[in-house]
Amino acid sequence: MMGNALVTGITGQDGAYLAQLLLDKGYRVVGLHRRSSTTNTWRLQELGILDKIELVEGDLGDSSSLEAAIENAEPDEVYNLAAQSFVASSWGQPVYTADVTAMGVLRLLEAVRRVDKKIRFYQASSSEMFGQVAETPQRETTPFHPRSPYGVSKVFGYWITRNYRESYAMFACNGILFNHESPLRGIEFVTRKITDGVARIKLGLATELRLGNLSAKRDWGFAGDYVKAMWLMMQQDEPGDYVIATGESHSVGEFVQLAFGAVELDWRQYVVQDPKFMRPAEVDTLLGDPTLARNVFGWTPSTTFAGLIEMMVRADLTRLGSGTK
Repeated sequence: MMGNALVTGITGQDGAYLAQLLLDKGYRVVGLHRRSSTTNTWRLQELGILDKIELVEGDLGDSSSLEAAIENAEPDEVYNLAAQSFVASSWGQPVYTADVTAMGVLRLLEAVRRVDKKIRFYQASSSEMFGQVAETPQRETTPFHPRSPYGVSKVFGYWITRNYRESYAMFACNGILFNHESPLRGIEFVTRKITDGVARIKLGLATELRLGNLSAKRDWGFAGDYVKAMWLMMQQDEPGDYVIATGESHSVGEFVQLAFGAVELDWRQYVVQDPKFMRPAEVDTLLGDPTLARNVFGWTPSTTFAGLIEMMVRADLTRLGSGTK
């Protein structure tokens, strides 16, 4: 066995793929989840791994529960993937976003420090930290200029992780991941909204798809590729911070065109731009430079932009065609 891993946000897209990867490598995987009337485990069920992991209760808003979870799990590695991670929602819930996405990182780092400083720690940082970009492409040395409460919160998480590394000699690293998608992406994210909308239109379940800014450009990759980079960072001799990206930038409009093209439909007949989906402060272009990750631990993406879209559209067609919501 490789060891024990504690994963926060294990029921999310990245958490599910990371849990699958860790299980395949022989880890004992423990997932932190909040106490609630229902636990949203459909992604873990989809990958067939729900019965192979352990779930423990804990909340990034409660320090004592985090210490208890770490003491019980006895992890060698902690992966912090939990957050209020929807950029649009961070405008409506800025205080909650800051408490979970920013202060939650500090609470978890402090819990790790108190229980066992030898535990390795991974923080899920984000390309949204770059925001109004100072240079293109963005790399590890590019200054941050976040354009949303979510981006600002992620900047705090990034710097407090570095601070604990430098102050307490902890193995704490940041993965600055650019946009990464999959069939397990939440429906509230624009990429999944597009592929779900395309499938609904193709199957006669909808007649239009309403979207916001089609000109915004992002560096999109496959989440299954990106969790491999998380694990590789944690296996290095020294902790560091790494940009994980494809090195290619595409517009939302290009994503839409390819998604509709996958089912042989003309997107212009179905897409309606709706001002209500525009952000108060838009991030226009994000493009990452993954050179450092490639040079240090040999990571490269294996899924193309077109291949990612095809995968997501086919998965939504299958899901909706079988009558699953």
